[in-house]
Amino acid sequence: MAENRTPRNVETRVQAERPKQWKPAELLPEPDKLPGYAYRWIRVGLQGSADPRNYSAKLREGWEPVKIEEQPQFQLLVDEGSRFKDCIEVGGLLLCKTPLEFVEQRNNHYLKQSEDQIKSVDNNLMRQNDPRMPLFKESKSSSSKGVAT
Repeated sequence: MAENRTPRNVETRVQAERPKQWKPAELLPEPDKLPGYAYRWIRVGLQGSADPRNYSAKLREGWEPVKIEEQPQFQLLVDEGSRFKDCIEVGGLLLCKTPLEFVEQRNNHYLKQSEDQIKSVDNNLMRQNDPRMPLFKESKSSSSKGVAT
C-alpha cells in the first residue's frame, strides 16, 4: 500500500502558491479597523519640531490616540523616543480613532457650511441682476416635424 503513494519530494507547496509580485512599500500602514470607529493619521510633528496646535485641535474634535495594545502589528514601526508613550507614532504622525458618529456629524457640519456659502454667493450675484440685462438668460428651444403634403 505504501508503494501507491507519491513521494514527498515530488509534492511541493510552491506549485499551489500564487506567483509573488513586488509592490512598493506603504508609506503609512492601514490599521485593523474596529467596528464603529474611523481611523486617521494626525500630524503631531513636522521636520523635527512639534505641532501641538494641530494635535490639540484634533483632540478637541474627538480624536483619541490608538494604544499599541489595540494594534500590536505596529510594534516594530513605532518611532523610538516618541513623546506619545504606548501610542503609535510614525514619522511625526500619530494614529488616532474616533466614533463614526463624530465623523458623520463633522461631515454634515462642513456640508451645511459649504451649502450656506454657495447660497450666499448666489444671492449676492442675483441681487446684481437687472431685468434689462439679465445675468442668466433662460433659453428655450423646440423642434417640430413638418408634415409632407
